[in-house]
Amino acid sequence: MFIATLLTDPNAPSLEPSLVDTLRNAWGGDEIRWLSPGEAAEFAVATLPSNRWDVWADLQRLGVDLVVQPAEGRRKRMLLADMDSTMIQQECIDELADEAGVGDRVKDITARAMNGELDFEGALTERVGLLAGLDEAVIDKVLQDRITLMPGGKALVATMRAQGGFAALVSGGFTAFTARVAALLGFDENRANTLLAENGKLTGDVLRPILGRQAKVDALEQITARLGLSEADVIAVGDGANDLGMLGRAGTGVALHAKPSVAEQCDVRVNHGDLSALLFLQGYARSEFLDP
Repeated sequence: MFIATLLTDPNAPSLEPSLVDTLRNAWGGDEIRWLSPGEAAEFAVATLPSNRWDVWADLQRLGVDLVVQPAEGRRKRMLLADMDSTMIQQECIDELADEAGVGDRVKDITARAMNGELDFEGALTERVGLLAGLDEAVIDKVLQDRITLMPGGKALVATMRAQGGFAALVSGGFTAFTARVAALLGFDENRANTLLAENGKLTGDVLRPILGRQAKVDALEQITARLGLSEADVIAVGDGANDLGMLGRAGTGVALHAKPSVAEQCDVRVNHGDLSALLFLQGYARSEFLDP
């Protein structure tokens, strides 16, 4: 048995009952369950539809996301999340670079690295090198003035933790940011790279070893082993090439507003919804969300 879930942007809910009903009938699905009127609905189907990606492409043009996944085990016991452009709406290193006056140069490297065109570690050290001499206090300024949370994040973490779930934030970014974001959102644990500083100035380097793609896979393996969970118990979310390892290993790997080259390697793609989509995909209705 499989579950087909249809989602739209929560800020402009436009999911028409007639559209959901038409697809349900075409696929011979069971009764429609509305998770949130105009925003999210689901129905069960007996087999995986052979034309699901054609339908997905058609729905994308209407501003609707479609996910078809096995019904069994879809409610997860652990959240493993990327931070930049996932739990927050920015790339922290790009924001620091703006303050250092090298924003355009760094943003180009970031975009290429997240698209998988550059080696992550090399791209990170090159970008961090351009921050040498930046006042360490700028980090707090960026956190206060430039960083905004991705909508749905607080509800996602709070709802899963209220059901006994564990939430880990794992980033190729920096601990100075993950510590603050993890505290704001209620994560149980956070891992990231450490920016090095001397006499109140960034040195232009990070503590070794560098946490990149493999570090996220390591976190998946280590945390599940520690908690006595299987990788199938995990829902992971990210947007960049360095997230593909954990997205491929997790029970459900969600490419959220991901780079096209990343999304095409993932079966679960959310381009129009926000982080609340991860709750809908697990079968939670909006009435069940906790939003502290």
